[in-house]
Amino acid sequence: MSDTEGREQDGNDSYGRKPFKRSRSHFADRITADGRDGWPVEAGRYRLVVSRACPWASRALVSRRLLGLESALSLAVADPIQDDRSWRFTLDEDGKDPVLGIGYLSEAYDARENDYPGGVSVPAIVDVPTGALVTNDYQRITLDLATQWAALHRVGAPDLYPEPLRDEIDSVMDGIYRDVNNGVYRAGFAAGQGEYEAAYVDVFRRLDLVSERLAGQRYLVGDTITEADIRLFTTLVRFDAVYHGHFKCNRSKIAEDPVLWAYVRDLYQTPGFGDTVDFDHIKRHYYQVHTGINPTGIVPLGPGLSGWLTPHHREQLGGRPFGDGTPPGPVPPGEAVPASGRP
Repeated sequence: MSDTEGREQDGNDSYGRKPFKRSRSHFADRITADGRDGWPVEAGRYRLVVSRACPWASRALVSRRLLGLESALSLAVADPIQDDRSWRFTLDEDGKDPVLGIGYLSEAYDARENDYPGGVSVPAIVDVPTGALVTNDYQRITLDLATQWAALHRVGAPDLYPEPLRDEIDSVMDGIYRDVNNGVYRAGFAAGQGEYEAAYVDVFRRLDLVSERLAGQRYLVGDTITEADIRLFTTLVRFDAVYHGHFKCNRSKIAEDPVLWAYVRDLYQTPGFGDTVDFDHIKRHYYQVHTGINPTGIVPLGPGLSGWLTPHHREQLGGRPFGDGTPPGPVPPGEAVPASGRP
């Protein structure tokens, strides 16, 4: 789910002033091969709406690239800076998404449920013919892309959720979600010292455990990239730029842990990962939207980005990034990250 919930009564100033609790996905319908929820997998029918700033949405970006779903599932990218109506399409001509014809993602939420009072989150998948939201279930979307959308995967697509490893993948992801993915937010949006310290301890305890796990193996589960790696990557890639300072997770930087720094660089340099990351969107969103934490809206100039492209030597551990498959092809025209957001 988005790190900002959208149409909340107190707006962006509320972050850091009340206890943080991540909302459950209100719209949890699934798009499946058999259409059991009324939404069958169908090429061209749906549109994936993301913010490149949001780690939850970035999972879907990476999965879509790795699986080669670009032609089957079109992409809308929201402005990293929100206003009172949350995610908006001001990056597009005339301030409207060219396919959905709307200026705000909230319009797709309202087309699904009149007067929906909750937050407007990404990733979201919208039904193009009706303009209505299908799902904002950030935990399920990528799993379904990996499994239910298999008939539309590219030739050579990796198996990101291999059935024999699912129990282990789920277990690893559960701890990472609780203590790292969500833990940095519990620290950053904490309203009291004790709440912050408890989250801080959880974050670094889990990062230490993950570092130990990765010291002798290239990937989190098995010898190929899986959903677990995608979920960890989207937090690690943001850590030094925003979570270390903005969210006060400052015991150490990822760049100061030799194992984690090499691991996240390995993934960043793997096609399908780094080519979805926009550091400019990431930094501007966190520092300019979370005014309750950073009231001046000043965006730090650092840290430098050149280190992301340095050798990592993780290939010495073996492993096959795509298993029996192949890397994804070039980024489709119009989807490339601008130079301002790349190292």
